[in-house]
Amino acid sequence: MKKSIAKALFNSHSYAEYRKLITDLLKVDKSTGNEQSPELTNYSLLNETRMNRLEKTLQIPEENVVKLNALKYDYIWLVLSEGWCGDAAQLLPVFDKMTAASDGKIEMRIVLRDENEELMNMFLTNKGKAIPKLIVINKETSGALAHWGPRPKGASDLIAAYKKEHGVLDEQAKTDLQLWYLHDKGMTSQDEIIWMMLDLDKEVE
Repeated sequence: MKKSIAKALFNSHSYAEYRKLITDLLKVDKSTGNEQSPELTNYSLLNETRMNRLEKTLQIPEENVVKLNALKYDYIWLVLSEGWCGDAAQLLPVFDKMTAASDGKIEMRIVLRDENEELMNMFLTNKGKAIPKLIVINKETSGALAHWGPRPKGASDLIAAYKKEHGVLDEQAKTDLQLWYLHDKGMTSQDEIIWMMLDLDKEVE
């Protein structure tokens, strides 16, 4: 696994570089990923707007800043993503604000799912390549300690319930999911990830 992580990190992007990559591709009507279609490009365009809004409005409460600053060890968050992914557009700005609030304890690096299939296959969700997937890495040893994603529990429960009732995940499901994220304001994701990090911090030697 360390070899796959090292390879991914070597080809990874900062959050700013990831945003620029998506923007540059949209200028030529493209999205990230192996598959290209007008639908995926449109999703990327919608996500660009969402991320711009979230970067301006998202807040990390002071109590969460204190918890992030209390981490004893240094970590890398290696995130598998793609520009067309609606969940990634909602969550990567949260991750970015959290790393900025961590006082240097956490660094985020982003890689594209389709360019890192070997790594993605190590972190499947119900045998699927669901993204975003946040992999927590010990900065000193480069070992993977835990992973989180592709959604916070409330969002996952919403999608599971919708699929159970309707049998499919259609555009209405996507709309309902985006509304959930809008009302949640990134708080559930922050709470889940911070508790994961605090637990890991106790275990790191």
